[in-house]
Amino acid sequence: MEISDSFLDDFVIVGISHWYADLSVRERFSLNAQAQQNLLQEAEAIGMQGIIVLSTCNRTELFTRSDRAEMLVGLLIKYSHGTRTEFEKFGFTKHGDEAVKHFFRVAVGLDAQILGDLQIIKQVKQAYEHAGNFNMLDGVMHRCMQSVFRAHKRSRSETSLGSGAATTAYAAVQAAKFEVGSLQDKRVLLIGTGKIGKVTCMNLLNMGVRQVTLINRSEHKAQKLADRFDVEVAPYDALIAKLSDSDLVIVATGASEPIIKPSHIQAVRLAGSHQPLTLMDLSVPRNIDPEVAEMESVSLINMDMLNDRLDETYKEREANIPLVEDIIEEELNEFRKWLSEQRVVPTIKALTRKLDDIRRAEMDRYISRFGEDEAKHAEKLTRRIVNKILAFSIDHLKDQSPESDEVTRVVQNMFKIHPENDR
Repeated sequence: MEISDSFLDDFVIVGISHWYADLSVRERFSLNAQAQQNLLQEAEAIGMQGIIVLSTCNRTELFTRSDRAEMLVGLLIKYSHGTRTEFEKFGFTKHGDEAVKHFFRVAVGLDAQILGDLQIIKQVKQAYEHAGNFNMLDGVMHRCMQSVFRAHKRSRSETSLGSGAATTAYAAVQAAKFEVGSLQDKRVLLIGTGKIGKVTCMNLLNMGVRQVTLINRSEHKAQKLADRFDVEVAPYDALIAKLSDSDLVIVATGASEPIIKPSHIQAVRLAGSHQPLTLMDLSVPRNIDPEVAEMESVSLINMDMLNDRLDETYKEREANIPLVEDIIEEELNEFRKWLSEQRVVPTIKALTRKLDDIRRAEMDRYISRFGEDEAKHAEKLTRRIVNKILAFSIDHLKDQSPESDEVTRVVQNMFKIHPENDR
């Protein structure tokens, strides 16, 4: 049955993504953990509910049930480093069905820079859990997110969208290979041992790289990963020395400002190393100063330069897009149906109370006339009758509500019930 899009009218999403804004803009709109916390706390204070804050390398988006889109944009600007002018030029606002469908497409990986991105659903789940920790999820948003997760699961089990290594980390290693040729004999320095760093390290080793050195501000975390993959670790204060001794440097940390600057490269050159150096920045905000790219014998690759079209499985994933779109529409339709049913819930509750009040009144008269003992069988009988009448009424209300509210109003008038008084 066709379900009206009007049931999604309450939803809105605002944000910045790689489709509209380059890296220099996206990094200004990125929200770290503290900024996300502050945003959610203010949103709650001003009465906004059901907000998901998704901030990744390629997007920062706020998804919610609200008609206050402008206020949502204001919160994004307030807690990031972006400006109103930048948002008006590069940002987007989507309402209703378009907003919900967009979020589904993001979660399954159709809107990702790397088609079918395997990491995005983890980031969506983290955003969902984070919102829950701050009591920013109502029942409707919970239900919506369950539909999102189900669509993702089906996109992986029923299609080949997730085939191959559809991750930013894999695309990064492929880009490095394209830039410097075979990686097997290259000396690779990996700075950062978070989620992207871990996956990048694994991909490097799977490609046969034999010399990988890890650096992290927390040497304990670096050593833990090194033990897992049997690679080397260097202390953070050995950064200049390791830069001098590397062919490829990959940076993937959560630092809020560059950790490799022109001065570092100058120090490398002063130390006598003039070999070509390829740097790759997988961080947003950027962790390698863009000015480094202007220096002699240095190549710099950032997030905007990555794509998955070099991956041999890309065409297979691309062919599955229509199948995934169908799955999204099916799950969206189920969510619309659930939303439509919620609109008749107050009427169902009021009707249940009304019929039970009628039954009780009649039973009270019966008991006063024939006594408690005689009324036991009548009690069971009347309950069964009322329950059957309710079952037919509920089914009819749920079946008819997507078309219009007229049937609901007829029931309310017929039984003189006023659900709004019970809210």
